[in-house]
Amino acid sequence: MLLRLAYLAATNAFALLRLLPMSDRDKGIKILALRHQLLVLQHQVSKPSFTDTDRVILVGLLHHLPIDKLRHLLLLVGPDTILR
Repeated sequence: MLLRLAYLAATNAFALLRLLPMSDRDKGIKILALRHQLLVLQHQVSKPSFTDTDRVILVGLLHHLPIDKLRHLLLLVGPDTILR
């Protein structure tokens, strides 16, 4: 599990480095495309299964956001699940 967490942290760090040279317009388009893909997945998958590592990463990314912002995000899990 620790190895998986290290791998995910490294891949996310590289993903962040790829975003740095992108313009705000390009980032916006990428976000919209990702949101659309999430909508498609939500219609196809009844209940996603997350590993403990997946949960840690989600909480690490989202725990600083206020609850009202969390409620407006398009997520595969509910904001109350993140807060628990």
